[in-house]
Amino acid sequence: MPQSEKFLDLPLEEVIGDRFGRYSKYIIQDRALPDVRDGLKPVQRRILYAMFKEKNTHDKQFRKSAKTVGTVIGNYHPHGDSSVYEAMVRLSQDWKMRNVLIEMHGNNGSMDGDPAAAMRYTEARLSSIASELLRDINKDTVDLMPNFDDTDEEPVVLPAKFPNLLVNGSTGISAGYATDIPPHNLGEVIDGVIERIDKPNSTVDELMKFIKGPDFPTGGIIQGVEGIKKAYETGRGKIVLRGRAQIESIRGNREQIVIDEIPYDVNKANLVKKIDELRLDRKVEGISEVRDETDRTGLRIVIELKKDGNGEGVLNYLYKNTDLQVTYHFNMVAIQDRTPKWLSLTQMLDAYIEHQKDVVTRSTKYDLKHAKARAHIVEGLIKAISILDELVATIRASKDKQDAKKQIMEKYGFTEKQAEAIVMLQLYRLTNTDVTLLQQEAKELKAQIEELESILASEKKLLQTIKNDLKQMKKQFSERRRTIIEAEIEELKIDIEVTVASEDVLVSVTKEGYVKRTSLRSYAASNSEDFAIKDDDHLVGLIEANTTDKVLLFTNKGKYLYIPVHELPDIRWKDIGQHVSNIVQIEKDEYIVHCVPIREFKEDEYLIFFTKNGMVKRSELKLYEAQRYSKPLIALNLKKDDEVVQVCQTNGYSDIFIASNRGYGLWYHESEVPAVGQRASGVKAIQLKDGEFVVGGQVFDDLSDPFLVVVTQRGACKRMKLREFEKSSRAKRGLLMLRELKSKPHRIVGFYATYEKDTIKFTTSKGETHEIFPLELPNSDRSSNGSFIIDTDNQGEVVEVWKKVTYEKPFDQQVE
Repeated sequence: MPQSEKFLDLPLEEVIGDRFGRYSKYIIQDRALPDVRDGLKPVQRRILYAMFKEKNTHDKQFRKSAKTVGTVIGNYHPHGDSSVYEAMVRLSQDWKMRNVLIEMHGNNGSMDGDPAAAMRYTEARLSSIASELLRDINKDTVDLMPNFDDTDEEPVVLPAKFPNLLVNGSTGISAGYATDIPPHNLGEVIDGVIERIDKPNSTVDELMKFIKGPDFPTGGIIQGVEGIKKAYETGRGKIVLRGRAQIESIRGNREQIVIDEIPYDVNKANLVKKIDELRLDRKVEGISEVRDETDRTGLRIVIELKKDGNGEGVLNYLYKNTDLQVTYHFNMVAIQDRTPKWLSLTQMLDAYIEHQKDVVTRSTKYDLKHAKARAHIVEGLIKAISILDELVATIRASKDKQDAKKQIMEKYGFTEKQAEAIVMLQLYRLTNTDVTLLQQEAKELKAQIEELESILASEKKLLQTIKNDLKQMKKQFSERRRTIIEAEIEELKIDIEVTVASEDVLVSVTKEGYVKRTSLRSYAASNSEDFAIKDDDHLVGLIEANTTDKVLLFTNKGKYLYIPVHELPDIRWKDIGQHVSNIVQIEKDEYIVHCVPIREFKEDEYLIFFTKNGMVKRSELKLYEAQRYSKPLIALNLKKDDEVVQVCQTNGYSDIFIASNRGYGLWYHESEVPAVGQRASGVKAIQLKDGEFVVGGQVFDDLSDPFLVVVTQRGACKRMKLREFEKSSRAKRGLLMLRELKSKPHRIVGFYATYEKDTIKFTTSKGETHEIFPLELPNSDRSSNGSFIIDTDNQGEVVEVWKKVTYEKPFDQQVE
């Protein structure tokens, strides 16, 4: 045969697909997923069976773990010793298993994730409840299959006299399937099984009167009954699981949070480390110390708070940001008929009940067979005693045992089994073989046979036997529930005071987007003129605020940035701020128009937006409260090439004055502008002609009397009284506030409503910056063009005008 014919020429994907398919089948069926009947994975079943066979049970001495691991590997599970030992250790950990199946002496690990001692140091034996999983296994109750080397047999499944799958739960990851079945309370599950036996069509709602929900060995609090119900109906669902904590008062008028239960499967050491990191990183304010005081009496984590620490707030923060509260996802997958299936609660109970029916039927048949065999022999012995002397004579006259049996059978009509029993009788039994004792045994055997036959003849009686057995299990092993169940999931609200140290700071915002917060100490120690700013930039906001406040920054593109003050960079007064794009990304040609500090979003406060193309929009301030603010948010919708020129705040009772570059001004009440939603684009503010645009909009209290100041491109500045104008209505043409010139007409660059202390600043095309104090200008009427302040031929035309920003304390009024 040529060499090449030994090899198959197959496509790679076919080979890989075939091999991976086989591997997946093995992983799913024989490694990672539990059987629906006994709730065990193959390695767990083999460990328990090996210990049972070696008589390493709860009523005997402990035995070295290494010996058990050797037996398991040698006889049933040809894999690494560590995988077997780790599975064995898990079965003994009372924080992982609701009812441990193995008792272990020595270090079997901890909730901190510490590994167990090596198997040569630890000792183990089956727990008493584990013996119930194996009870009656010698009565032919389950199928046996050959072990890996055909030298022995192992069970396909254990008889499982209690519903272990639900009681101890399971977790595992295989190929394409994973499982997460939580542990439950033994007494509740048994009640649920009995209810299902009595009412085979019972619903999940009815069963949940008995099986309330998972019962984790580590206790804790479950929130969300709906999630439990969904999981029981479909096999999938989620619940919130939180540790148990209370706030206690301690000396010095302080508080401490004491945690005495943590969520299931959470590593305690990592949890304590995470809480301490939050304290070190100042992510949460108010924690002074975190201690793990766990000892042999029980779990105890103590979080000591500072003097004015907010216990409720800190606890809520820990629930939200650490594993003190976790989401548990049900994913109830188990092997049924050699196939992985998502199982509902009813399917699990039904599968267990079917298994028990099979096990009890088989054990009953086994007992019946043995009872009948013994009854037959007892019948023979009773008959033999009545003719004892003849029997003895016959036996003495026989040649050997075989001849004796033959003679007895022929002379007296005994069967072979009876004859065997007679010839094997020891002499001392003749003294003691009291016929009444044998008759008593015969009577008992008859009653037992009748009972066993009636169980096999009636399904009702079979189910009653299962129920009685389960009730006995409940009586022997049931414990009180450890996990508390709450119907609703609590919504966690965290006060910002908990996460941010409260401090008054000075917030500065420039048009180009440079922002910072400066401590009042740094400001007080500096000259107020030393503020660092780029040459062509200017301030749009300088506000004293608290780190627990927010600022809204509105841009010319109709967007706004929602920034908590504590997220602004903390930079000295003399140093330049950080660009806002380091916090929230904005476009290259986008700049800041206005800055609004917010302590709380109150009712009846409004924002008014003015756009270059003559639109005005009014919206309630509270609409601008944001939950997610990592990106710029929409403040209003702009059409095509429009942009925002001004944003103002009002209380709903203000006047609006709007000015165009051609010198038209329109004055009306803000109630003419309907309040609209956050993303709306607004309404027409003023009638504009081609080439005309809005340079500014101003809002002022309808009782105040501001001066109106305009600055033109030709360097003229003019101050007018409000009464020079007539109050009108929205979307009109307005009144002219400049005298129209044929050559080189004035065009307005800046327009502001000013009061006594206000200063106006402007820059020219030659890069010069100038300052005007409007109160020094004479009052002008509408028909004049004001006074020239600069010589545009030498100094350049005016290109930008703004009102000088002064240091404000915007919340003073609110504090009063």
